[in-house]
Amino acid sequence: MKRILPGAGIAALAAAIWAFAQPSGDALVEGFRTVEVASVADAMEQLYGQRAYMAHEMRPIITAKFAGPAVTVLMKKEEHKEGATASGGMLDAIDAAPAGSVYVMVLENGADFAGIGGLMATAMKYRGLAGAVIDASVRDTPQIRKLQFPVFSRGVAPSTTINHYRFGGSNVPVTCAGVRVNAGDIVVADEDGVAVVPRARAADVLKKAQELDDTEHRMLPFIEKYRSIKDAVAKFGRI
Repeated sequence: MKRILPGAGIAALAAAIWAFAQPSGDALVEGFRTVEVASVADAMEQLYGQRAYMAHEMRPIITAKFAGPAVTVLMKKEEHKEGATASGGMLDAIDAAPAGSVYVMVLENGADFAGIGGLMATAMKYRGLAGAVIDASVRDTPQIRKLQFPVFSRGVAPSTTINHYRFGGSNVPVTCAGVRVNAGDIVVADEDGVAVVPRARAADVLKKAQELDDTEHRMLPFIEKYRSIKDAVAKFGRI
């Protein structure tokens, strides 16, 4: 179980409650909810020499920790006058998403466009999604914070995708903030950022991440007692 350190505060407690409240019959997903994203990133690098973490610009609207299988959505940049009909597939993807999944949306060159806002976030929350990861900006941040629905994005912007983007597909491979994501891959997020684990590698990565977490958590009281980070690294082999 994830350890909440003294003084972590109400925000950390709320994040932990959210992490354990999400529905899932998947033991791997439930396991990933209890490990640090930093350990997941390290595990992927140590086991496979692969970067699994998204760009540092991906930051949370609220303090959050979650994990779930990816539902991917691709939006293609194209100016048009067809209104929301050209983007309807992104809404269908929400309504079809299983509870506990993570909505992963990529907008081509989308830093100045809001991929989702309060309405879409409300639908995601009440369908039971674990969270959303948006490779673009978001808007309606007061509503999203009020919902306490976890959303990571590259930034905040007041703009709309309507008439500027066209739906490019759902549950297709996407590259989100530098990381390849396929439908069903496990997306793991906390205050450090977002990592993605290919489903075929999930069991091995989870086991390694749990080992790394356990080692780090055993190092903390050692450092407190002996007041030496160098001695702790020499003893436990982790930094």
